[in-house]
Amino acid sequence: MNLIPTLLCGGSGTRLWPLSRTHYPKQFLRLLGEHSLLQATLQRLAGLDGVGRPILVTNEAHRFLVAEQALEIDTAADILLEPVARNTAPAIAAAHWARRDGASPLLLVLPSDHIFADIPAFQQAIADGMPHARDGRFVTFGIVPERPETGYGYIRRGAPLAGGYTLDRFVEKPDAATAQSYLDTGEYYWNSGIFLFRADRYLDALGQLPPDIAGPACAAVDSATSDLNFIRLEADAFARCRADSIDYALMEKINDGVVIPLAAGWNDIGAWDTLCRSASADFSANTCSGDVITHDCTNNLVRAESRLVTAIGLSGMVIIETADAVLVAPKDRAQDVKQVVDQLKREGRVESEFHTSVHRPWGSYEGMAHGERYQASASSSNPASACPCKNTTAPNTGSSSRAPQKSPVAKTPCCSPKTNPPTFPSASSIASKTPARPTSNSSKSSPAPTSAKTTSCGLKTPMEEAEEAHKQNNAQ
Repeated sequence: MNLIPTLLCGGSGTRLWPLSRTHYPKQFLRLLGEHSLLQATLQRLAGLDGVGRPILVTNEAHRFLVAEQALEIDTAADILLEPVARNTAPAIAAAHWARRDGASPLLLVLPSDHIFADIPAFQQAIADGMPHARDGRFVTFGIVPERPETGYGYIRRGAPLAGGYTLDRFVEKPDAATAQSYLDTGEYYWNSGIFLFRADRYLDALGQLPPDIAGPACAAVDSATSDLNFIRLEADAFARCRADSIDYALMEKINDGVVIPLAAGWNDIGAWDTLCRSASADFSANTCSGDVITHDCTNNLVRAESRLVTAIGLSGMVIIETADAVLVAPKDRAQDVKQVVDQLKREGRVESEFHTSVHRPWGSYEGMAHGERYQASASSSNPASACPCKNTTAPNTGSSSRAPQKSPVAKTPCCSPKTNPPTFPSASSIASKTPARPTSNSSKSSPAPTSAKTTSCGLKTPMEEAEEAHKQNNAQ
């Protein structure tokens, strides 16, 4: 029986702002080395018994990031696109996709933004859970607690089983005194959000509950269409799913659950202060990354992304520098970053949504300057062979406009302008400014340069995008 990793690649990671943004959230960040959290999650699966082609569940906005990062580590995957966010229970309707050939594999459901320092211990826990999952039980993994944490939900274990325990119950986030009592008993684990079960058992159990999740989710899979290497769940059907987590929708209602203890150096990096638990520090307990100089500083997290950052006489602080925003906060107030992000969104500030550098399937571009009537940016292009919409799943031997296999309807190529509209700041390889007011000779648009071409995957070149923006400005 194959083991199909199913990675949930949603989430915004607002507490890791300014590095994590709506359109570049924390699962895509390289926080602890050369690989992103998503890539590290995929890589730690290598060597598991019977592991098969992973399913990556994401959304429209992040599809190219997911495809590109999977391609970077040579991982072929099925990428399912959710048309709307409906929490984890409908997202795991990927189980229905996994059964499309009539088989019923084991699904290993994983968040894509967690860290495990001890990979052999992680893999052993998965191996301990697989016999129970094959027998039709629902397996979850409880993180052995290291402290009385009030920020996590808990799982209480029951009677012992081979490699683990029966699942007694899930518990909401406790207060400090209750968390300490959980730690003292030794019967409670942190809820990891990792699950293991047979695809058919999950769908059967979900189908016995109110039909507002399983029915619409399976219908969305049945009517899904392939957009080159992306699988688009049918929007109307999926939108009818009730938004709910797998914990509430199913796991709290079953009586055949299993919890496997997991002590493998876990960290969900829920805020900047928690990153220090997994990152190396200097002799003064400072965790520094980038071009950083500290003097007479202790127990700080300092990260520089684009310029020199210096700190003097600080203790217990977080300093995160990016090209367009800087965060300075006490470590014990790191959770309050979300309030800053909420304020940015209320004020319509772009710093909550985008970095100055924006990724596209053809490469990336960085905003240099903008005003009421102009935008200037610099772009860099990937080699044509590195286009993520050609290499993340089955090889595409024809042109990008070829109708994909296993598709009821052949849709627009995934990186065409139709499905990938320009987002501020617009992509351009020129660093010139459009005049603030059109002259009398510029009221009519001029023809596009003869050298402008369209890329093989249907996307306009930066020069074409610049020319189109210039025409639109002159027409105003």
